[in-house]
Amino acid sequence: MRAAPRRAPAAQPPATAAAPSAVGSPAAAPRQPGLMAQMATTAAGVAVGSAVGHTLGHAITGGFSGGANAEPARPDITYQEPQGAPLQNQQSFGPCSLEIKQFLECAQNQSDVKLCEGFNEVLRQCRIANVDHPPTVDHGEKNVKRRKYNEGFLQYGFTSAITAGTERPQCVICGVVLSAESMKPNKLKRHFESKHSSFANKDTNYFRSKADGLKKARFDTGSKTYKQNVAAVEASYLVALRIARDMKPHTFAEHLLFPVAKDSVRVMIGDEFVTKLSAVSLSNDTVRRRIHDMSADILDQVIQEIKSAQLPAFSIQLDESTDVANCSQLLVYVRYIKDGDFKDEFLFCKPLERTTTALDVFEAVGSFLRQHKISWESVCGVCTDGAPATLGCQSGFQRLVLNESPKAIGAHCMMHLQTLAMKTLPQDLQDVMKSVLSSVSFIKASSLNSRLFLQLCSDLDAPSKALLLHTEGRWLSRGKVLKRIFELRDELKMFFNQKAIRQFEALFSDKSELQKIAYLVDIFTILNELNLSLQGQNSSCLDLSEKIQSFQMKLQLWQKKLDENKIYMLPTLSAFFEEHDVEPHKRTTVVTSVKEHLDMLAGEISWYFPNLPDVPFALARNPFTVKAEDVPKTAQDEFIELTNSDAARANFSTMPVTQFWVKCLQSYPILSETVLRLLLPFATTSLCETGFSSLLVIKSKYRSRLVVEDDLRCALAKTTPRISDLVRKKQSQPSH
Repeated sequence: MRAAPRRAPAAQPPATAAAPSAVGSPAAAPRQPGLMAQMATTAAGVAVGSAVGHTLGHAITGGFSGGANAEPARPDITYQEPQGAPLQNQQSFGPCSLEIKQFLECAQNQSDVKLCEGFNEVLRQCRIANVDHPPTVDHGEKNVKRRKYNEGFLQYGFTSAITAGTERPQCVICGVVLSAESMKPNKLKRHFESKHSSFANKDTNYFRSKADGLKKARFDTGSKTYKQNVAAVEASYLVALRIARDMKPHTFAEHLLFPVAKDSVRVMIGDEFVTKLSAVSLSNDTVRRRIHDMSADILDQVIQEIKSAQLPAFSIQLDESTDVANCSQLLVYVRYIKDGDFKDEFLFCKPLERTTTALDVFEAVGSFLRQHKISWESVCGVCTDGAPATLGCQSGFQRLVLNESPKAIGAHCMMHLQTLAMKTLPQDLQDVMKSVLSSVSFIKASSLNSRLFLQLCSDLDAPSKALLLHTEGRWLSRGKVLKRIFELRDELKMFFNQKAIRQFEALFSDKSELQKIAYLVDIFTILNELNLSLQGQNSSCLDLSEKIQSFQMKLQLWQKKLDENKIYMLPTLSAFFEEHDVEPHKRTTVVTSVKEHLDMLAGEISWYFPNLPDVPFALARNPFTVKAEDVPKTAQDEFIELTNSDAARANFSTMPVTQFWVKCLQSYPILSETVLRLLLPFATTSLCETGFSSLLVIKSKYRSRLVVEDDLRCALAKTTPRISDLVRKKQSQPSH
């Protein structure tokens, strides 16, 4: 038994081979080839891999297997080495090459292979000891002289690289790794002159810097360097994600963030750590590619979540707007079931190259669905604004969707409806509104007037010093403008008096006009609060319809209170009456205008917001108050089981409506699907409106040619990119 894998055996055969008569007795019982014979055959036939090995293998098998009345087989060594070539030239190079050589010499010199069983045992122990180091057979390079790298090779643009344990030359210009045989000056020079003759004027320092950069980017320089490179790639992804979520330009990291980080590290930690920080690549193109990779990963996750949802249905909301480059952008959000609740997620933003008709919008959405193998039949709801291209009853986008998915529900954005309803004003209030907005425009239109009014407010220590300009496109603008004007009414009166603008001076001097302004401040503040309550995520038609109905009931209550001369629900108007001691009989004019406006507002809201169907939405709101005969026939059996389940009652009392019905999908699939198809559709396009605000920040006049979809997805999506998976697919490219 040998003690170490590389220890050579004794010069003489082991003692086990000293008694051939005992081993090879003719009277021995017949037996099959044993383990020793098989291992010897493997060693001689496989390891040698030549005619000698195969011949010896046949001889050994015969010698060890023997027959009942047969003599021990003698090895038929008839092969002659050509030109006296040594036997070891046909052997394998490896940790057990010496043991194989000794075994083969014994087999050739002994008449009976069984006499070499000791050498066979030594070979077996060597193989066991070197099981993790298999012999390597390299017939092509067995006689090649191993050359070492010389620093003089750098003049030809070559450095060294370790490949599979062999040192080979690597070109620092093109990065190609040549064979070990090419580690010769003439071959390296031939490569340099034939491939890179344009670099003939470069000195050795140039090639040395290229070699250093190549070694920094190489992954086989050690596990520590590899981990640092992986960390550098991950850091670049994390920085790019923050840039996208903050909607900053791609050059933000390269021009500001990276230099600031280096300066901070250099001052607080040390110069040696700045070198590690330099491995993070944050150039403009790198950040763009990182954002593209993360956007693709987020989209892939969203598509997979849609396809694997508990209910194979989803709804969309979409809107179209124009960016700073006059390019029409189509923005689409999706809602589906994920982790027991609804999930609202950014889907895509595509430019409409030509027209923006309903057919163009339909083709853009349909192309996206076909690309990701999603059927139109899975669409259960579509919410759009009131444009004819989207709501047209004959050829609008919603009609085209209903043709493909008859079960889908088309909805008009409730925020747009509320905005349309609040535009209705009596004539006298409308005249006051126009006069107020005109006075603001008179000041804001002139830079001189703006500066003078600002100085006047500063001299008088006004609570607010700047006027707000009204914009029709901003829904909350009117209420905020009116509130600021009413706060600065005294300053406005003084300013217009100095400017001798009698029309506007009278507006802010007449108490009856100020009373109307006070009412407009109150009512538009209330309407703004209603508008804000309609916005937000995970809102359904059921939730928003309840808010609209409660507002309608408030309007009816306020009308009754006005008949009783009670105006506590209008705090600004009530405070004005008390401040100026306005007598009740002088309030008649403004109270009459208020009643007229509230009545008109109630009528407009009733027209724009009809009551929801009682039975299906009542079932969604509270299934325990609905009769079984009012439920669709296909779901009546499950409805009876649900209403008689104590566990379902307990869940309904403690869970939101959407989560309750999602949880019921497994136990009551037909009934739950009926309800969820009513709750899934969007009630507003508020997410699209928010998305367009972000789009204007990302695609500014300084970045007017940017393809904005990837940046917008990373900024707006709830889904987090799988950065660890992306890092494994990348290789570090350190910054220079």
